[in-house]
Amino acid sequence: MKMNVIKLIALLAIGGSVNAYAAEPVGNKLSSKLLMYIQPVDYTNPIKLWHPYQDYWFYQGPVVEKIAMSKLTAAYGDVAVCEGNQSAKALVWLQPELFYNPQVQMFYAEVTASAYKGVGEHVATHVGHAQVHGVLGIQPESWIEKAYTLAVADAVAQMQADIALQTYMSGPAQVGNTPCSMVTLFPTPKVRAMAF
Repeated sequence: MKMNVIKLIALLAIGGSVNAYAAEPVGNKLSSKLLMYIQPVDYTNPIKLWHPYQDYWFYQGPVVEKIAMSKLTAAYGDVAVCEGNQSAKALVWLQPELFYNPQVQMFYAEVTASAYKGVGEHVATHVGHAQVHGVLGIQPESWIEKAYTLAVADAVAQMQADIALQTYMSGPAQVGNTPCSMVTLFPTPKVRAMAF
């Protein structure tokens, strides 16, 4: 009986210490200086570029993510894709759009970059535009990548020219970092009709 009581006390002591560690909140550390978010619809729903003889379907998310990661890292240093329970000084929501005009063989790219701080406080929105002359039937991936590269570069250049955004990004870290979970506050995307 005495041994059972000692075992029970030991078990409760061990269980209590394990629960104490489990109940301890995970520190909301600043994982990056900037988080980049692209909505899941851009990864799951392809868009169609129209041509009289052949059409081309592609996913915007992976293309823009690769390009934006390199451009934003070059401009701001530590950049991460918004996943899970991360937090950063600011969050940039990228919204890509692409249209192809087969009559003039022109790719029109547009990337809207909206910067947020805290829990949804809007800092700035910048829209990068690009036009690339190319043929949809010959290596469309390279033309699409070139168009998005120019559009993202334009948006990042506008972000760097924004004095309010640069002042915030170069200032000291705030107590209320921007959590990645705030993306649930963003409006849901509507079906985009690519038309003239």
